Amino acid sequence: MMEKSRRSFLKVAGIAAIGLGVSPAMNFASSDSHGTGIAAKAKNEQALVAKRWGMVIDTGKLNDEINEKIVEACHKAHNVPNFSHEIDTEKYPDTRPANQKQEIKWIWEEHFPYAFPDKEDEFLAEKYHDLPFLVTCNHCKNAPCVQACPTQATFKRPDGIVIMDFHRCIGCRFCMAACPYGSRSFNFRDPRPFIAETNPDFPTRSKGVVEKCNLCAERLAKGEMPHCVEASEGAIVVGDLENPESEIRALLKEQYAIRRNESLGTEPSVYYIM
Repeated sequence: MMEKSRRSFLKVAGIAAIGLGVSPAMNFASSDSHGTGIAAKAKNEQALVAKRWGMVIDTGKLNDEINEKIVEACHKAHNVPNFSHEIDTEKYPDTRPANQKQEIKWIWEEHFPYAFPDKEDEFLAEKYHDLPFLVTCNHCKNAPCVQACPTQATFKRPDGIVIMDFHRCIGCRFCMAACPYGSRSFNFRDPRPFIAETNPDFPTRSKGVVEKCNLCAERLAKGEMPHCVEASEGAIVVGDLENPESEIRALLKEQYAIRRNESLGTEPSVYYIM
């Protein structure tokens, strides 16, 4: 089952790579149902491609209920372990209770002072103090994690997605030290017992491997939007930052948006409408 899952995932990843290699740019003549300005296809007719993928999160459209749906959709689809999950001790007799610090997160809630430490203000509007912001990998244009990885397990695709080859990861955690956003998690133990329901279409990881958000590259390869977009009820838009006609660019022209730790020069590809 595991090998079948990996083969299926690698097949999809290979299709995406072929699509990008043949046609790294797109003709954005029309829009899809999400209004992203992504309707034309690469030579692989199923794949959605862009010159540089980005994300816009409208904080005014989020609440605890929607945030929970987004996190659950992402984590369930990508086999992210939940350490509060009750373990079958007969099947896994050597499994001990997990330390909370060992939590694995691809997308999660964070309060303003921690999400935007460089923008903290003495007179910050009251509504932002307790508002939970969704944070994830920023798929930076100048990604320090890519530079820090000694095995190229972490690399940036031509379309801007910072992605991981789990099989190449040696667990050195240099990428975690380099990431200024805390967007990476390390598997201190085998995560598989902590997955309530395994998704066979996405590979599970093993002990000693780092993982993070991949912007649902496997879904983009099939012409589908990321899980977070579908679960967000319009609060999250993903599209091409390099295309001036895309909806994501229109949003950034019309609305005031900020990015996390912009002063570091990493050029995050995730924007927050305030």
